[in-house]
Amino acid sequence: MDRTQDRRLVAGLQAGDQPAVRELAVRYSPRIQQLAMRHMKNREDAEEVTQDVLLKVHRKIHAFRGDAALSSWIYRITFNTAMSRLRQNRAARAAAQERDRVETLLETGEQARTLAEPADWSRMPDEHVMRAQLREALAAAVAELPEIYRAPVVLRDIEGLTTEEASSRLKVKDQTLKSRLHRGRLMLREKLEDFRSGLGLHRPTPAYS
Repeated sequence: MDRTQDRRLVAGLQAGDQPAVRELAVRYSPRIQQLAMRHMKNREDAEEVTQDVLLKVHRKIHAFRGDAALSSWIYRITFNTAMSRLRQNRAARAAAQERDRVETLLETGEQARTLAEPADWSRMPDEHVMRAQLREALAAAVAELPEIYRAPVVLRDIEGLTTEEASSRLKVKDQTLKSRLHRGRLMLREKLEDFRSGLGLHRPTPAYS
């Protein structure tokens, strides 16, 4: 009976019938969400996966050939969608953590420079705004760098380690670190092109020098 219902449902979906779309949601949403919940571990993400799967089934129904049961095809889409979202979530969390860490380091460096330098009363308020925007943009840009280039940039230009200290930390040769640092700086400059006028990326400060 299920196979007969599935064939009718597939035919309706392929024909673009709205009743078939509603039937798909009624029949399969609970099963999809149950499977998604096993992987996502929270209801909100499982519900979003369920909606994504229903949309994908609707869009890809013409690719269904009936070689396997409709349920098996839908559950395979559910699994792939859940795995993709998990990877995205992990990547987003890692980027957010790295961005927070860089912002903290940048803020610490800026505070140290403020204490070490006399006040510059000629500085205009809009430059303060630009500097804040630059810190935010720099933190985001550093977080987006590939790890092989991000680590040298963070160690040398943010934490202020020497070339020898940074290369020792990363267990690479000095020349390798210099090469990766150079490439990382070039990538940052490309990402921060909008800030190059009026504000340089590398200044003689504890945070960037």
